[in-house]
Amino acid sequence: MINSDAFPNPLASGRHAQAVILAIVTLDAIGISLVMPIVPSLLREVGHTGDLGWRFGAFLSLYALMQFLCAPVLGALSDRFGRRPVLLVSVAGAAVDALFMAFAPSLWMLFVGRAIAGMTGANMAVASAAIADLTPENQRARWFGRMGACFGIGFIAGPALGGVLGDHGVRLPFIAAAVLNGLTFLAALLLLLRESRPAKLATQPFDRGVLHPLAPLRWAKSFPALLPILGVFTVLMLVGEVAGTTWVLYGEDKFAWNGTMVGVSLAVFGLIQALMQGFVAGPLVERWGERAAIAIGTAADCTAYALLAFATQGWMALALLPLLCMGGIGAPALQSMLSARVGEAEQGRLQGVLASLSSLASVFGPLLISQLYFAFRLRFPGIAWLAGAVVYLLCMPVLLRKAPRT
Repeated sequence: MINSDAFPNPLASGRHAQAVILAIVTLDAIGISLVMPIVPSLLREVGHTGDLGWRFGAFLSLYALMQFLCAPVLGALSDRFGRRPVLLVSVAGAAVDALFMAFAPSLWMLFVGRAIAGMTGANMAVASAAIADLTPENQRARWFGRMGACFGIGFIAGPALGGVLGDHGVRLPFIAAAVLNGLTFLAALLLLLRESRPAKLATQPFDRGVLHPLAPLRWAKSFPALLPILGVFTVLMLVGEVAGTTWVLYGEDKFAWNGTMVGVSLAVFGLIQALMQGFVAGPLVERWGERAAIAIGTAADCTAYALLAFATQGWMALALLPLLCMGGIGAPALQSMLSARVGEAEQGRLQGVLASLSSLASVFGPLLISQLYFAFRLRFPGIAWLAGAVVYLLCMPVLLRKAPRT
């Protein structure tokens, strides 16, 4: 492990360190989304087969699985050994892994690389802790907002960059990722990133229980009144995986999109989604309430999914993006509704539960959705979109039913 006191530098001010952390967050989002436009082509080329089958869903799920397993570990290690060494190791590991993926000669090595990418990308908890360490309490909301914005920027830039580079070489996006991570590592190591962990954390005993990824879910069982709506939250997260799993395949199969077109469409999706969540979700909840926001978001997603299932031209899919992104306002409203049902002392644990459920949805969603898609690919490729719309409707009674506070 890198010594957290190595390379001290008087220029490594809190603001400089915060800027590097935001860069790391942006690169994480780019790393997650960079490969989205090229995954089908990459698996076909390396696997020497046109039948993606289970491989596609497993490749997407593996990243989320490793994040689910490793996020508690990295967070605990940062409490014990420091934020700086954990962030440095994760960024350096991401750079090395990107090179590994760029030259991996076989399918199983691609999966190994994807697993390592999930491990090194599971550092959002560490980045959040470092921002909290470096920022006065009255400014933390602002800086956490900036973290969210940087993550959104990464999701806009990643697909666009991956799509354009992928058209010139299916491995080029990984080389670009390696260069970006390498430059960030050097800047953090030599100049800008200082240790932020409070000294008292280094002397506290190490609690191995925090390493268990299912610990937050065990706590949730103590709130029976929350379980139905937590179940709906999980279902909505699963349905939300339809777009992430099938958009690239659907664009290729139905509209003959190339990598650039897929990347541009994903970048536009990310931009509209960020605008909806940043400027529409909050005011809508404040004016009409959480239930109205959930109903509007769910209805928008249902409509967009159903129309996408029967779209015949690429422009139709692009025209539906605002409606599809409007569906994104439902999840924050549902999160707010859940938050109102627990006390102030349980807010942190509740957010941990929601993060765990979201991660599990990202693990199992692509596996289930890709199997459905490939089973009906030749007869009706829109089946996954239509199934998602139906599941949304089934959740509405539970979502809109008044539930007692816990």
